[in-house]
Amino acid sequence: MVYFFIRFVAAPDKLWFLIELYSFVDYFTIPPSFVAIYLDQTWLGLRFLRALRLMSIPEILQYLNLIKTTNQIRFSQLVLLFLSCWLTAAGFIHLVENSGDVFNDPPFVNPQYLTYWECVYIIIVTVSTVGYGDIYCKTVTGRFFMVFVILGGLALFAHAVPEILILIGNRTRYGGTYKKENGKKHIVLCGHITYDSVSNFLSDFLHKDREDVEVEIIFIHKQMPGLDLEGLFKRNFTQVEFFQGSVMDANDLERVNIKEADACLVLCNKYADDPDAEDAANIMRVISIKNYHDGIKIIIQLMQYHNKAYLLNIPSWDWKRGDDAVCLAELKLGFIAQSCLAPGFSTLMANLFTMRSYKTSEDMELWQNHYLQGTGMEMYTEYLSSAFVGLTFPKAAEMCFTKLKLLLIATEARSEDGSESCIAINPGATVKIEQGTQGFFIAQSADEVKRAFYYCKSCHGDVTDVRAIKKCRCKGTNASCGNGKADKPYESSRRVSSVGLKPRIGSRTNSPTDVLATTPEEKTVQNSTAPLLPSPVDASQEIFDVTGMFHWIPEKLFEDCVIQERPQEVLSNHVIVCVFADSSSPLMGLRNLVMPLRASNFHYEELKTVVLVGDEDYMRREWKCLYNFPKILVLPGSPLNRANLRAVYVNLCDMCVILSAKHHSAEDTTLADKEAILCSLNIKAMTFDDSIGLLQSSAQKVTTSTEGVLPPGFNPLGSPIKLPRKTSTYGANIPMITELANDCNVQFLDQDDDDDPDTELYMTQPFSCGTAFAVSVLDSLMSTTYFNDNALTLIRTLITGGATPELEQILAEGAGMQGGYNSSDIMTNRNRCRVGQISLYQGPLSHYGDNGKYSDLFVAALKNYSILCIGLYRFRDTSNDVKCPSSKRYVITNPSDDFLLMPTDQIFCLIPFDNGAKNGITKGGSGKKRHKRNSSMQKRPVNQSTEHAKV
Repeated sequence: MVYFFIRFVAAPDKLWFLIELYSFVDYFTIPPSFVAIYLDQTWLGLRFLRALRLMSIPEILQYLNLIKTTNQIRFSQLVLLFLSCWLTAAGFIHLVENSGDVFNDPPFVNPQYLTYWECVYIIIVTVSTVGYGDIYCKTVTGRFFMVFVILGGLALFAHAVPEILILIGNRTRYGGTYKKENGKKHIVLCGHITYDSVSNFLSDFLHKDREDVEVEIIFIHKQMPGLDLEGLFKRNFTQVEFFQGSVMDANDLERVNIKEADACLVLCNKYADDPDAEDAANIMRVISIKNYHDGIKIIIQLMQYHNKAYLLNIPSWDWKRGDDAVCLAELKLGFIAQSCLAPGFSTLMANLFTMRSYKTSEDMELWQNHYLQGTGMEMYTEYLSSAFVGLTFPKAAEMCFTKLKLLLIATEARSEDGSESCIAINPGATVKIEQGTQGFFIAQSADEVKRAFYYCKSCHGDVTDVRAIKKCRCKGTNASCGNGKADKPYESSRRVSSVGLKPRIGSRTNSPTDVLATTPEEKTVQNSTAPLLPSPVDASQEIFDVTGMFHWIPEKLFEDCVIQERPQEVLSNHVIVCVFADSSSPLMGLRNLVMPLRASNFHYEELKTVVLVGDEDYMRREWKCLYNFPKILVLPGSPLNRANLRAVYVNLCDMCVILSAKHHSAEDTTLADKEAILCSLNIKAMTFDDSIGLLQSSAQKVTTSTEGVLPPGFNPLGSPIKLPRKTSTYGANIPMITELANDCNVQFLDQDDDDDPDTELYMTQPFSCGTAFAVSVLDSLMSTTYFNDNALTLIRTLITGGATPELEQILAEGAGMQGGYNSSDIMTNRNRCRVGQISLYQGPLSHYGDNGKYSDLFVAALKNYSILCIGLYRFRDTSNDVKCPSSKRYVITNPSDDFLLMPTDQIFCLIPFDNGAKNGITKGGSGKKRHKRNSSMQKRPVNQSTEHAKV
């Protein structure tokens, strides 16, 4: 009674209190107690209704903080609901059976004496539909009540019991706390956890070429895994564990032991309808994790480049401690941009940072075996032995290639005082190897890269079999032995500076632009696009942004760059970007595509005109980030319209890029690429005539050495001057690269290939030829970045054209690219290498195309021109037996030293900057004389803790 009045006084709504369930319990149980006192008799009456009070126990447990999670609360509610109803129904049966029917005359003459627990037994036997019949109700009232017990009990039993069993099962599988084993690392993965994203990540993270990966992977997600994802976890149960929860909850972060985790990786939904919302959700996850433990290393996937600025607002976000963001838009468009300069480069790079094992077969075609051998190449880091100390980079790269069968592409470079360090990509003779220098290699496995660490002049100088280069017995007594000081990773307290490193030595070698130089009598043929484009500027008047990494012009109005109709001036050697988007589509960030094409290590005359074809409203939205870049034109209209394609001279372009930013279909993901595929097939079906009059007579003089090798419609590349490109008679010969959202749609790009629909993306012809790129290949970058902190820096340096943390800080302000002064520091930043292609058809290196060895070409290009060769781009059909040779090429990464070359081969290479260049001579550009040379350097510290990490 006292408790009833206390509850009544404390109730905020008196009327609701009077009609709630627990109040009715008091109505039926409190008055009989007073009647029993008055009559001086004991009567149980309706006291069994007190069992309904058990349903309030979950609330009490929550007040006492004994149950916290959703599963615990729901489990207690279901169990106590079932128990209270069971005991209450048993109490009513006990009452009526021991009292008899009140409707009889006289009443209460047919009682059945049953204990309370026998009544409990009757209820459970009846509700469970067993019905033994040994005990049953004899009164009419009891039998009538059992009808409602059966109906209500079955519904309650069917609802509560299965859910209770599920909660019990989930608690044992996906609840609990992670118990870390001594000496074993673990990482936490969160964000978008699906079968596709997890399978791509695990196939690369747990690849056998990574040697022994003693890292346990802990997945945490709010939703339970599906059957396919659960099966994937079971197949990798020794290294994978799943917990149900959210990283936004501190209790769940404690369950996965986030404070002792080696890193936390956040995956994004690459196919989200709203990329900005997806990025915002993942950034909130980073904030929650950093708020719980600010010292943890976080690697996050982001969709949009501009959202990286929000990470800089997190106080504990520090890339010096390993925090990094893998921006899909930045990297995807960067890969495609480099393919505009060197067709096929996107495939070469994608295969390098993805762990794959190749198996050649005699049943495969020759080109497939060559390509597959290249897919087995990956990038690794390793410390160089003392035998390399004092050598310039070209000498060290030559020694690695000829003696160790390794391709050295970059090293750790330090300033004169040793206080700064950065990654120097093909720095030429300006950088010397020091003790404890870390090198970046392309090789088949980590075991191969160890040769650079173990190499000793005394012990291995006369070794001819590279497999014999192992740890020798010098024990550090010989200064040239790799077993000396370099046994331990180089440790230093160097800090990163925003100032470029000064070269230690300067040596004059032949200019890389001399590689394909021709006779002085040849005259420069001017590009016929001059009246349509801004007037060329003098080299001394070139303007760059404040970082000195990109060409810059004052803001230009959108209307001034719009092509209203087919221009009378012929466009050639340009890049066409077909964009499928509308005014409501999310921005894809075309700035990331244009920035590599406007890098400052190109001269103004070498910049390729970029023509954007797409919806005018969408282009206006993108223009806010593009108006400071030179040589950009816009043609409003549909890329599917052939008149628009002819208006921008698609048959004369150096590359046609097909992109799509439209919303993906949630019902059928295979239709996500329908516009891109239709555009690609539309261009391939087009035909052109040669009435434009741009065919060069030199292109028609094909020597007998290339008959049967050079497909129709193709001219030799590598001219030392910017000649208009020979027109393609057929659309199938137009260089193209198509972005795909769904990997399986690659089968629709080439109707003449014989790829199986279940073939992996990297094995398909469009991808191996560099004409298709899917964002899924970037999934491997998450594990790559975890195993080596410098991996993402190196990849960004190669593909973004020089995007730096300083530039990201400027763009975070929202004011766009800022112009700078042509100071010495700004001009120094131009001195970095770039990606390019050289042809073996003509020039000083052309004689290597006549069945010359790749090793001879590699050494000659490196010695004479400081050009570092990294791969080949070869025609697929090179045999004279082929009646109708295909115009397709395929990528060969880092061929063997005895690989035979052909005149039509194109060489992927890293070309140093030429400060005196006036005319481009390679795909990707180059110049004539070079007065200054520096490395391609990103101002990030080189991790000193990894000896042979996979990049």
